[in-house]
Amino acid sequence: MKRRDALRSLALITGGLVLVPSCDFSKEDILAAYQNLQITPSLQQLLKDIAGTIIPTGSIKSAADIEVQDFILVMVNDCIDAEGQKSFMQGFQVFEDFSKNSGGSAFSKLDQAGREAVVKAALAIELPENTKPEDPQKATKEFIGMAKRFTIQGFMMSEYIQTQVKPYSLIPGDYQGAVLISDLKPERING
Repeated sequence: MKRRDALRSLALITGGLVLVPSCDFSKEDILAAYQNLQITPSLQQLLKDIAGTIIPTGSIKSAADIEVQDFILVMVNDCIDAEGQKSFMQGFQVFEDFSKNSGGSAFSKLDQAGREAVVKAALAIELPENTKPEDPQKATKEFIGMAKRFTIQGFMMSEYIQTQVKPYSLIPGDYQGAVLISDLKPERING
């Protein structure tokens, strides 16, 4: 009986020693949903902050509130060619440095006005004609342009906008033949 207990203990110890090297928590995990991009949870949070800056909270929810960053990543992963994905990721990875240079701090530590100033500065970057593709300024401009485009697209196509802000009705809609124009409700475009 003692021999069986000893063999069981030896097997458990050996299995534990085999698994120890795989328990390396020193680097961030890469999200598997976006196989063409190397996205970590911290990069995903940065993209959420950028989307929330592009469409902030007001009388309606912000882009960050309705998780538009997932839409952006899916669109870049699935619909953009390899060169565009490479450009997006280069700009994404140097955006924090751009934020520190233009805003004075990491993007996540800035207030809303500081974040808006950084995004506006990134959108306003002017590049000379002979700019190399690997230039950080060019990568930042292309990244923020793509992020802005997909933020607006994802926000306007979201369930929240289509059901609560500007309800979608099937074309041609309800027939209302005997209604005065003055009695019709205007569409709620801005909430």
